[in-house]
Amino acid sequence: MSFIRDSFDMVIFDWAGTMVDFGSRAPVLALIEAFAALGVEVTEEEARLDMGRAKADHVRALLETPRIGAGWAAAHIGQAQGAAPDASAVARVMAQLQSPMMRLAQETADLIPGAAETAAHLRELGVKIASCTGYTREMMQAILPRAVAQGYAPDAVVCAHETAQGRPSPLMIYKACADLGVWPLSRVVKVDDAEVGVAEGRNAGCFTVGVAASGNLTGRTSQALSAMDADERRVVLGAAADRLRAAGADLVIATVADLVPALEGEAARRRAP
Repeated sequence: MSFIRDSFDMVIFDWAGTMVDFGSRAPVLALIEAFAALGVEVTEEEARLDMGRAKADHVRALLETPRIGAGWAAAHIGQAQGAAPDASAVARVMAQLQSPMMRLAQETADLIPGAAETAAHLRELGVKIASCTGYTREMMQAILPRAVAQGYAPDAVVCAHETAQGRPSPLMIYKACADLGVWPLSRVVKVDDAEVGVAEGRNAGCFTVGVAASGNLTGRTSQALSAMDADERRVVLGAAADRLRAAGADLVIATVADLVPALEGEAARRRAP
C-alpha cells in the first residue's frame, strides 16, 4: 500500500539534469557556444555556476563575473574599456543563444532512465505532475514533443520569464500550483538537480528533493559517470549531495528513478506516531 497521496498532492520537476539530459549538458554547451560566437571564452565550470536560473539571469550573472566581463569589453570595441556589460550585452548573448540552445536541447532530450515510469506511477496514485524550468517557452518547444513521445507529459509547464522573477524566487512554483489548483505548498514536492532550484522549492515552502547523479553538480553523462573509478564516483556524488543538502534539500536521491521509494519513506515517517 502506498501512503504518498496521504502526504503529497503534486510533484514539480525541473527539466535538464532532472527529467532529461543526463548531466545537464545542453545549457552548458549552448552557453559556451553562444559566448564564443561573440568572441568571449566561457569555461564549463563558469557556465555551471548559476545553472537553473532563467537563461537571461544566467547570462547576466556570467557577464558580471570579472573575467568574462573583461573579455566582453575587450571583444566589443564599441563598449568603453573596462565598463560593465549592460542590458544590451545580455540581449546580444540571448539572441545568439537561441539557436544552439534549441539544437542542443533537442539533441539531449532523452529522458533520464526511470523518469517516465516515475511520473506515471505518481499519476496512478492521484498525484499531479507539473514542471518549471530556466528555459524559455521557445527553448522548451525543442524538448516537449520528444518528452511526450517518450511517455512524459506534465500537467503544467512553467517557463522562464513567465513570472515576474525567476529562481530562486518561488513564483514559478506558485504559478504551477495556481494553474492546477493545488495548495497548501507543504503538500507539494519540488525535484531539482541545481542548488538554485532547491532554493526555489525551499522558498515556496515545498518538500524539496535534490537529484545528485544526473544533474548539474555532477555534470557527467550516464556513460561517463559509470566509467569512473568507484571511489572517484563516490566522491563526486557525495560532493554533489552535500551541496544540495546545503542548499536546503530535505532529501537527496541519485536520479528520479529513486523518487517514489524516497517519498514512500517520507510519507511513512510522517504517519509514524
